[in-house]
Amino acid sequence: MSMNRTSARQLVICIENDGYAASLEKRKIYVALCDQAAAKHGLLRVIDESGEDYLYPKSFFRPIELPQTIKRAVLAAA
Repeated sequence: MSMNRTSARQLVICIENDGYAASLEKRKIYVALCDQAAAKHGLLRVIDESGEDYLYPKSFFRPIELPQTIKRAVLAAA
């Protein structure tokens, strides 16, 4: 995995899932992908329960910081 690909992904935790209960679980960590066009509209591109990436309201998530070794392990498992 290249460093560019790793840095383009961020770990976020879901704090809200109204209207998306089948796709998102509260308190679960998800991988968010960099999408500047979506961000301009208040959206975040997230790999959800389907394993595919979709746009969700950015307000449904909070970014989380983990030690680099743990972040690499989580991203490798995603």
